[in-house]
Amino acid sequence: MDKIAMIGGGSWATALTKILSENGARVGWWMRSKDDVHHLLRTRHNPRYLSSVAFDLNRVFPSTDLKETVEEADWLVLAVPAAFVQSTLEKLDRDMLKNKRVISAIKGMVPSKNVLVTDYVAERFRLPHERIGVVAGPCHAEEVALEKQSYLTIGSPSLELAENFSLLLRNRFVKAYPMEDLDGIEYFAVMKNIIALTCGIAHGLGYGDNFQAVLVSNAVQEMRRFVHAMNPQPRDLSASAYLGDLLVTAYSQFSRNRTFGNMIGRGYSVKSAQMEMNMVAEGYYAVKSIHELNKKLGVHMPITAAAYHVLYEKISPAVELEILKEKFR
Repeated sequence: MDKIAMIGGGSWATALTKILSENGARVGWWMRSKDDVHHLLRTRHNPRYLSSVAFDLNRVFPSTDLKETVEEADWLVLAVPAAFVQSTLEKLDRDMLKNKRVISAIKGMVPSKNVLVTDYVAERFRLPHERIGVVAGPCHAEEVALEKQSYLTIGSPSLELAENFSLLLRNRFVKAYPMEDLDGIEYFAVMKNIIALTCGIAHGLGYGDNFQAVLVSNAVQEMRRFVHAMNPQPRDLSASAYLGDLLVTAYSQFSRNRTFGNMIGRGYSVKSAQMEMNMVAEGYYAVKSIHELNKKLGVHMPITAAAYHVLYEKISPAVELEILKEKFR
């Protein structure tokens, strides 16, 4: 039996715990909140996210003890918001992960360092990238809870690791496939949140489907330029791990980044939007990280720049979108 440590108590952690445990894995589930752990142990449901999902407590073991949860596992799955990765993992000794395989289910960057989560893990715990992977693809946690047909890609330099974790995820409604492009998949997963957020801003301002289609098609070109500058190699960007993930995040009702952007477009401040959502929109932090990285690269990235101006320089969304739309074809 595979032993997995799930780190995080949000919707994606909940969805992955459902899949993995129902496929027969033992899942030690670390959560920050003692109340949430106690609620799970009493009722078998996560009180905050995907609360309709019931868990078999013979396979799922909620806990607030991070070290114990990690020590008992073969796999470590990271599913906390990117902004909390560093503070969470710094509680672990550097040698605690030396015999483990790590999967990042985080579609964001470590904000204080402007690095990918997998790069931070590799450096912090002295792990080779061949022991690290990332989960990507067009797969909203809410649809997993409803057992809607979904597709995932596991990216890792080690195809063996990627295939092994894919096997843990496959079931009658989830298809999972391995891929070797760790960096490309992860950068795309980060950047698609920026695009979805910008789509939300446009929607909040009253722009329609025609404009969003042009925005997304220009976004693919922007993402291609940036990812190639960071990690040049041949990629089929029409694959679901890239384009599919972008489309579902840009268009779906479940996209928290689109929702966050929509609120900004309608006139909310960043703080008020964050408070009302009560969920983390990774795109907010990703905008700053990608913008900072691009200062050195000098890649033409008008969409990312526009989002940065609105969120961090407090430029009027209406004014910024007027400027942005003149840059599209």
